[in-house]
Amino acid sequence: MRVAALYDIHGNLPALEAVLHDVHHANVDQIVVGGDVVPDPMPRETLKRLLELDLPVQFIHGNCELAILAQMAATDTNPVTYWGTTSGNPLPESLQESYRWTAQQLQPEYESILASWPKTLRLKIPGLGEVLFCHGTPRSETEVFTRLTPERSTLTNP
Repeated sequence: MRVAALYDIHGNLPALEAVLHDVHHANVDQIVVGGDVVPDPMPRETLKRLLELDLPVQFIHGNCELAILAQMAATDTNPVTYWGTTSGNPLPESLQESYRWTAQQLQPEYESILASWPKTLRLKIPGLGEVLFCHGTPRSETEVFTRLTPERSTLTNP
């Protein structure tokens, strides 16, 4: 089974189309979308395109989907509680505007879809075994790691 893992699309439909062209020519059997489909310029169109693919597609959430869901849940009396930042602090005001706009573009049609995505996904892939997909690390979609991060510090059993 050939799996394409697509991460951090950020509403860039033209770039997604180019990648999907390559995915088609690679004879992929399944796609895993590893989070951060949104926000940015074309959130509705990008999400719609992924949901209408002729291949099986599974999604996990990234920090940006969770931040957009927090925007959707916020009201004048209910402040935004999650910004998808590693610090937990709000985004700069210029980015907050983009998140608000994205939430408006996706409500209400896509809210339950985004909310249904899991944090992690495990697939048994012949020749590889069980593969864990996550955004960031299994512990946190905002946790940052590099090639210098000790392996034991990123391994958890979500």
